[in-house]
Amino acid sequence: MKTRNEPSPLEIKEKKIYAEWGLTDEEYRMIEEDILGRMPNYTETGLFSVMWSEHCSYKNSKPILRKFPTSGPHVLQGPGEGAGIVDIGDGQAVVFKAESHNHPSAVEPYEGAATGVGGIIRDIFSMGARPIALLDSLRFGELDQPRTKYLLEEVVAGISGYGNCIGIPTVGGEVAFDPCYEGNPLVNAMCVGLIDHKDIQKGQASGVGNSIMYVGAKTGRDGIHGATFASEEFSQEEEQQRSAVQVGDPFMEKLLLEACLELILEHADILVGIQDMGAAGLVSSSSEMASKAGSGLILTLDDVPQRETNMTPYEMMLSESQERMLICVKAGAEERVKELFKKYDLDAVTIGEVTDDGLYRLYHHGEEVANLPVDALAEDAPVYEKAVQEPARIEKFKQLGQYQPIIEDANQLLLDLLKQPTIASKHAIYETYDSQ
Repeated sequence: MKTRNEPSPLEIKEKKIYAEWGLTDEEYRMIEEDILGRMPNYTETGLFSVMWSEHCSYKNSKPILRKFPTSGPHVLQGPGEGAGIVDIGDGQAVVFKAESHNHPSAVEPYEGAATGVGGIIRDIFSMGARPIALLDSLRFGELDQPRTKYLLEEVVAGISGYGNCIGIPTVGGEVAFDPCYEGNPLVNAMCVGLIDHKDIQKGQASGVGNSIMYVGAKTGRDGIHGATFASEEFSQEEEQQRSAVQVGDPFMEKLLLEACLELILEHADILVGIQDMGAAGLVSSSSEMASKAGSGLILTLDDVPQRETNMTPYEMMLSESQERMLICVKAGAEERVKELFKKYDLDAVTIGEVTDDGLYRLYHHGEEVANLPVDALAEDAPVYEKAVQEPARIEKFKQLGQYQPIIEDANQLLLDLLKQPTIASKHAIYETYDSQ
């Protein structure tokens, strides 16, 4: 399978190249011995590394997340799709999604924050909803530090720049400052949308012979291994990993939003499924769509729209270029989709088809570059039960008894509190956002 200048399967194993991408020795053993029965090649190792990352698989947090309630009489969509949906009566529902973009925002704060907003907007309209509001929750270190000021200004500019350009108001949010966030700010964005029950979509690829179509912006080399990067602990050295941060284009996203909603609302008879190409890009969207439907996929990577030359299968599959969606449409309807997206000056290209063998097969220049069970990527990542213990400081607090502050000058204390950045007015932030 090796026709590119890539390490061989044996080199990947012996040099433990997989470890550089976040896979442990035991996880590599599972892939080689339990799943494939052979050493994975370069592309396959890359696919597993991003799909088994914490960012995509939640392998460390699933046991905790499962403790939360996820169903109820008004819950129309819980975990498993791009966003949650809650019934609000009269045949309508609210679609919502909140997501963090912490690591990218620490490295490249403007683009990190902007693409965080773009990603959740796509999750909302991929469900069939029109996005109507944005919110954000931000945490930074002490504001008297130059780096904190820089991060705050750029993150706020990224959020407002993307949201304002696409025309979705930012209607609320919060900002707090504490030394514990000095090394890694928290940038959480939320989007809310409105939908009629009849228009709810699923991210599934079903129906043997149906087409897999790539729509939206072209694929570049930005964001490769972004999901793996977001799963690692942050360090100052990683500030150099700017290539792992995606670059957004809100005007392109506006076109994609309108094109996808037109497809959903006016051509529902040909649409089988739709999903955002977010974290882990093409591999995540395609494998998840097939796995949820119990299907297999064949993808021809030569047909993937590319904005850079000589991209390898590894790069195309792991790229996290923004403003892209993957759709599954009924066989024979491809030209209707192309004509629709052509109106918006967007690519719409058939890159594969649905199969019934449960396999995930990739081809490039006529060569098979990946062949593995689709569920191994999307469903079968290992889940870890971590040991837990109560922090020692909790017991210390219990022994302190009731704290009684000594207040010598209440007026001065109030003024000092009001000067704290966490409490002070945030008008300098929210006035940069469109709010209507």
